Amino acid sequence: MGRGGDRRHTQAYDAELGMAVSLAQRGDEDGFATAYRLVHPGLLGYVRGLVGDDAEDVASDAWLEIARDLGRFRGDGAGFRGWTATIARHRALDHLRKQRRRPRTSLIEQDVLELPGRSDTVDAVLESLSTQRALGQLRELPPDQAEAVLLRVVVGLDGPAAARVLGKRPGAVRTAAYRGLKRLAEQLSSGSGPEGAADAARGVVKDET
Repeated sequence: MGRGGDRRHTQAYDAELGMAVSLAQRGDEDGFATAYRLVHPGLLGYVRGLVGDDAEDVASDAWLEIARDLGRFRGDGAGFRGWTATIARHRALDHLRKQRRRPRTSLIEQDVLELPGRSDTVDAVLESLSTQRALGQLRELPPDQAEAVLLRVVVGLDGPAAARVLGKRPGAVRTAAYRGLKRLAEQLSSGSGPEGAADAARGVVKDET
């Protein structure tokens, strides 16, 4: 699917999410269930990239906070994804501080991205790998690059939204994401990924230049 179709899909997704959030804020349980269904998979993948095997517990804590503070949220579906990612990131960093260790992945700096749509980039590469293998590749990246890629590919945030989550400038996040994708493409070119995946990654990096 071309980028135009991908954008339309994202817009439809965010429209459904925005409606669900609005209903949930009025006390509609089905609305909250729909919002959870739409957001949780990406949010869990992001948290897993930060804390590894403890992701389920950290994500649960994040959802407790999301449910508690839902009435304070103001925004649309895309804004809700960014808001929930910020909460999840805070819970993940709190968890890591308590354990006195750094994230297991290569978390990322905050520059995330005006990268191509999900059908372009490392997305094509990650979708061709199992979740565990994909996370293994990300752990080879510097922390700032890894988190930038997670926010763009797994959570699906755009550049400004990812930058807000990370507290950095959009340009810095964009640079980190680009470098992370380029390194992933190089790793896959060396034979660590399935046939065809390296070409997909190279195509994405080329689009970013």
